[in-house]
Amino acid sequence: MTAVFGHSGSSKTHQPVAPNTVTDEPSVMVQLQGVTKTYPNGSWGLDKVNLTVRRGGFLFVTGPSGAGKSTLLKLLYGAERPTQGEVIVDGSNVGKLRGDRLSLLRRRIGVVFQDYKLIPRRTVTENIAFVLWAQGYTRKDIQRRILPTLKLVGLQHKADCFPEELSGGEQQRVSLARAIIGTPPVLLADEPTGNLDFDNSRQVLSILQKLNGMGVTVIVTTHDAGLIRMANQPVVQLRDGRLYRVS
Repeated sequence: MTAVFGHSGSSKTHQPVAPNTVTDEPSVMVQLQGVTKTYPNGSWGLDKVNLTVRRGGFLFVTGPSGAGKSTLLKLLYGAERPTQGEVIVDGSNVGKLRGDRLSLLRRRIGVVFQDYKLIPRRTVTENIAFVLWAQGYTRKDIQRRILPTLKLVGLQHKADCFPEELSGGEQQRVSLARAIIGTPPVLLADEPTGNLDFDNSRQVLSILQKLNGMGVTVIVTTHDAGLIRMANQPVVQLRDGRLYRVS
């Protein structure tokens, strides 16, 4: 079975995801081929994982704690390197990138974390702009991007607030805004609703779907079955480092 996830639906199955040929075709945004990740203590992160996500696709990755979900995302943005296999993102072999080449790829990948990772003594605007300052954008370019990004996540009225003045849902939307202000073609979200109630989870999902509708490839790890049901998007499951197709 070839596991290719994009806008089209797929039949429900619990078969392991089978390998397919590594490709640099423009329609493919993410591809893992025979990816295994082991750690120095001998534990497995991933075991022979194969996965293809088309450009503009939306994919949920679910599974129990310790199954390898965060490891998968870390491999995609180069925080970890595969022990074996190929990790291709936007045509680049991530495991072979170093230094400036890896930094350039990371500028094309937005990452959202469960614990927000906001800078406490910086305002919403400063937190969002920080990633662009670090990348050397001019003040004019940063200012041009701030308001549209805040509007997209519904926080234009909170621009001058500090993180401690925001609810958990608002802080997660700031995290989302920070991840997308550089208009990356890929967005990785690691348990983005893990600390949120139903209403805030629904708001975050709405933003993710809106971004996907704009052409962003979205990959979300989650334990939240309700979120998956609301989204009605393809799902794979990780169990003991192996990847299985669910829907």
